[in-house]
Amino acid sequence: MNENRHILVVEDELDLAELLRYNLNISGHTSEVVHTGQGALNAVAKKQPDLIILDVMLPEMDGIEVATRLKADESTAAIPIIFLTAKATDEDQIRGLDAGADDYVTKPFSVSVLLARVDGALRRSSKHAGTGSILELGPVHLNTDEHEARVNESSIRLTLTEFRLLASLMAGPNRVLSRRGLISNAIGPGITVTERTIDVHVAAIRRKLGKHGSMIQTVRGVGYRIVEPTD
Repeated sequence: MNENRHILVVEDELDLAELLRYNLNISGHTSEVVHTGQGALNAVAKKQPDLIILDVMLPEMDGIEVATRLKADESTAAIPIIFLTAKATDEDQIRGLDAGADDYVTKPFSVSVLLARVDGALRRSSKHAGTGSILELGPVHLNTDEHEARVNESSIRLTLTEFRLLASLMAGPNRVLSRRGLISNAIGPGITVTERTIDVHVAAIRRKLGKHGSMIQTVRGVGYRIVEPTD
C-alpha cells in the first residue's frame, strides 16, 4: 500500500470519475478530479501529482496530447501515467505507450485491478528515490536516483517503464532476458500485459538511443540483451 500519495484523475464521465475518486480515497490515497485535457495540465501546474489516471477521449485536448506535453517537459516527465480508456485495439495501446504512458488499462475494467496497477506504478516510481545506483555501458549512462538517462552526455527522456527496462538490461550486459522477465522487472509481478507491449517499449528505447539503439539486440523467440557498442 502506498500511503498519502496524490493521484490526479482525468475523466470526463462524471459518475466514473467519482467512482475512481471514492475508491482511491478509501485505499489511502488523496485524489483530485478534472474533466478536460486542459484542466489536467492546469492541475499539474498547480500541484504535481504522484500519478495520473488519464482518459484518452477528452474535451478540449485528448489524453494523448496531454501525455505528450507532460513527458516533453523535464519537470513533469517522471510522473507515471496510466491510461484508462475504451480505445482497446493494439494500435491504440501502441499509440498510448509511444506518448509516454507507463500502463494502459481498457474499459470496462475491474476497480481492484486498476488499484493494483496504481499501487504497482507508485512502487516502481518510489524505487528510484535514494538508490544512488549508477549504470554505465558504452555511451549510455543511467542514474536511478535521479531518474536520469544520458547518451554521450546528452540527456534523453524515458518513461518510467522504459527507464526500468533499460536499467534491467544494463544491470546484466550480454545476458539474455526473456520478455516475461522484463515484464516482471519493469512493470511488476502479477501484472498482465502482452509481450508485444514490451516490444513496443523496447522499440521506443531504441529510437531514443539513436544510433546506439542497436546495442539492444533481439534474441528471437526469447527476449532481449544489451551489448557494448561496436563502433
